[in-house]
Amino acid sequence: MEAGGLPLELWRMILAYLHLPDLGRCSLVCRAWYELILSLDSTRWRQLCLECTECRHPNWPNQPDVEPESWREAFKQHYLASKTWTKNALDLESSVCFSLFRRRRERRTLSVGPGHEFDSLGSALAMASLYDRIELFPGVYEEQGEIILKVPVEIVGHGKLGEVALLASIDQHCSTTRLCNLVFMPAWFSPFMFKTTSGHIQFDNCNFENGHIQVHGPGTCQVKFCTFKNTHVFLHNVPLCVLENCEFVGSENNSVTVEGHPSADKNWAYKYLLGLIKSSPSMLPTEDSDSLMSLDLESRDQAWSPRTCDIVIEGSQSPTSPAATSPKPGSKAGSQEAEVGSDGERVAQTPDSSDGGLSPSGEDEDEDQLTYRLSYQVQGPRPVLGGSFLGPPLPGASIQLPSCLVLNSLQQELQKDKEAMGLASSVQGCLIRKCLFRDGKGGVFVCSYGRAKMEGNIFRNLTYAVRCIHNSKIVMLRNDIHRCRASGIFLRLEGGGLIAGNNIYHNAEAGIDIRKKSNPLILCNQIHHGLRSGIVVLGNGKGIIRNNQIFSNKEAGIYILYHGNPVVSGNHIFKGRAAGIAVNENGKGLITENVIRENQWGGVDIRRGGVPVLRSNLICFGYSDGVVVGDEGKGLIEGNTIYANKGCGVWMMSSSLPHVTSNHVSYNGLYGVAVFSQKDGSGEFPGGHGAQENFSEDGDAILWEPELEKDDDPLRRPVTIALVESNSINHNGASGLYVQSSEALHVVTNVIHANGDRGITVAQSGQLTRVTNNSISCNRQSGVKVEAQCKVELRGNGIYDNRGHGIITKGDSTVVIENDIIGNRGSGLQLLPRSDTKVIKNRIHSFRAYGIAVRGRAKALVQENIIFQGKTSKTIFQQISNNRECILQNNKFLVFKKNTPHPDLWPVARMLLHLCMDGLGSACVVLC
Repeated sequence: MEAGGLPLELWRMILAYLHLPDLGRCSLVCRAWYELILSLDSTRWRQLCLECTECRHPNWPNQPDVEPESWREAFKQHYLASKTWTKNALDLESSVCFSLFRRRRERRTLSVGPGHEFDSLGSALAMASLYDRIELFPGVYEEQGEIILKVPVEIVGHGKLGEVALLASIDQHCSTTRLCNLVFMPAWFSPFMFKTTSGHIQFDNCNFENGHIQVHGPGTCQVKFCTFKNTHVFLHNVPLCVLENCEFVGSENNSVTVEGHPSADKNWAYKYLLGLIKSSPSMLPTEDSDSLMSLDLESRDQAWSPRTCDIVIEGSQSPTSPAATSPKPGSKAGSQEAEVGSDGERVAQTPDSSDGGLSPSGEDEDEDQLTYRLSYQVQGPRPVLGGSFLGPPLPGASIQLPSCLVLNSLQQELQKDKEAMGLASSVQGCLIRKCLFRDGKGGVFVCSYGRAKMEGNIFRNLTYAVRCIHNSKIVMLRNDIHRCRASGIFLRLEGGGLIAGNNIYHNAEAGIDIRKKSNPLILCNQIHHGLRSGIVVLGNGKGIIRNNQIFSNKEAGIYILYHGNPVVSGNHIFKGRAAGIAVNENGKGLITENVIRENQWGGVDIRRGGVPVLRSNLICFGYSDGVVVGDEGKGLIEGNTIYANKGCGVWMMSSSLPHVTSNHVSYNGLYGVAVFSQKDGSGEFPGGHGAQENFSEDGDAILWEPELEKDDDPLRRPVTIALVESNSINHNGASGLYVQSSEALHVVTNVIHANGDRGITVAQSGQLTRVTNNSISCNRQSGVKVEAQCKVELRGNGIYDNRGHGIITKGDSTVVIENDIIGNRGSGLQLLPRSDTKVIKNRIHSFRAYGIAVRGRAKALVQENIIFQGKTSKTIFQQISNNRECILQNNKFLVFKKNTPHPDLWPVARMLLHLCMDGLGSACVVLC
């Protein structure tokens, strides 16, 4: 810009002395002048904004130290908002045609105060005309009777805020009114400082103390830069009300009550308020703001936790695991031979390989003694749903999450969910934006079909922040809710709406409490460091809980009980001091595609009739067990990856009836799956979790029972026996499956591979445990061990390449039928003293030991088996000579010599051995 040769800096200094009207005129000269006026944002526009007595800092009260993006834009928004109350001026004209020729009446200014035109507000109002301005000069004005506003006026305090105090009860009967720069206190005869039933009221830069404000629909109100000290704002059936940049302090009840459905009868101001809201800067999230929030959370997470889990978020087709390759089954182990334990079980000396696998070929074999090998296929770890494998967890290593487990931004979620986007964009009832609620009892109470939207507010040091009941709907976007003495957000009696992008933390009770058929959408929130649970759903509560970060809470991240039935998906639940998700007291829920990690107790804890559907979750790095199914727990546990937990992968108590299917259970510190009568004598709720929970408002949880709905969920088929089916259980620190139970159990079509102890250990089985069609391979000790007094049926299993015996049993009722027991380091089948076993139609082979070894006074029926010799130095069958209770019938014993052709070329007649028992019970062998 060139004007008389003056530089731009000098022009800015000159223009900085202009008043607002002159700045507007200069901006209309030309485009260069317009841009010059805009460049005064941090100087003149900032000065005009801060010097205005009708407003405060644009980011007051939440961030008064943070400058707005544009001072000019902030000043413009306030200026336009301050003129809303006059928008109906033309509506009052009797004729549009005559108004074109009528001289416009100038607004009068009436002065009230000592030495001025009027001594009291009442006398000034008696002389006021339409849209007159009444200025109250410094002082205290107390009205002895109720003031009725019959004509639209503007009442403004002169001087600084706090210099003019008005003790009055005002009842508005006119279409519009504006009050500015005043301190309101109730009159002696009424607690109501202001009320209106049909008109529009606008408050700017006022203080309200110890009273009530009441607005009834179709009346509307607009409140900005006001402070409410122990003041209750009651909004009944309002079609639209805007509370913006206000502070609510020290309320003895609710600060704001929104009651009743928004009135269908709207006054003149409704369309102007709606336009003003739409023209103001949007609070809806952007991609940039979401990424900044995520980075901030990550840095705080690392600072808060002594141990972090480095999860590298990267897109992948796999829903539950990283693209790491595990060692191939059958790889060579160490060279040391296993030792035989006191009960005849072979025990590995050293951890030879990462997968605990065993190859029968090579290592320290005397080729002169090896005669043949059978062909068979060992089933190693199955890939998880996306087709990738989990490798061993290494210190400092990272996990790459598949795309379906990566947290989306709020903007991405809203774009995917049109219903959520519609809720986030809607404005109905009351809009509360950028306000501060602190140091009182309640924040916002929405009831009886009320509608309220809350954006960018701070709720702190309250009993509760927001309460939504009786079919009401709330929309909460990007609020900060912390240090409440009860729960942060309550929803009751079919309350609902959208709760998205909020930061909810350090509350004494649950961050969000959902009960009595309430059904909100809870999306992309951070819920953390609560003194109890993050989210509680009970009493037939529902809801969709999606894409939230729930962490570092003292109790369960999500607690579902008393027939609560939410949909929990895509959340990251981590570093809790109890369980990640707890389902208790007949709770339900569909829990899918969550990342549940680094929790102190079970990743998921199911007890006392809890019957959730737990599907396709990643449950990892827990300090205890992955999934705990406690007493009377039920539910479907399907397709989950349960990985690298310090305890067991799945812990089931004997009175539970879960269906555990198609899970990937690997690299856990103890058992892959354990079934126990009780858990180490610990209390029913480890760590105090659940034992002291009190979720009923009157302290009696049993009151929820009469409200329970009929259970007709098609996702939960009835299960009468606990079922472990089609799981991949591998590389766990102890046995793949450990059973110490007095109840029936079915173990079907699992792959149990390369675990640090036995494949399956049955230590106690009061009722029948069926182990059917499983692949049990490459485990560090025996494939299957059955302890004394156990009832077990082993049918159709492939038991391969285990470092101990294939099967070792002490059980008094063991049935081994139609199994393939091949390539194990110890005997194929070892029967210990006092066992009672039926061995029927199996294929049995051992490379280094006996096909079947009978030790002591074992009772057995060995019938119709095919048993192969491994080493020429070992016999096929070993038993004590005086054992009369071991019966062998119709078995095929295959014995081979060195350099003998393949056994398939031998005549069948030479393979058949006739065994008979002599008087001493010893075996006599006759070759045909």
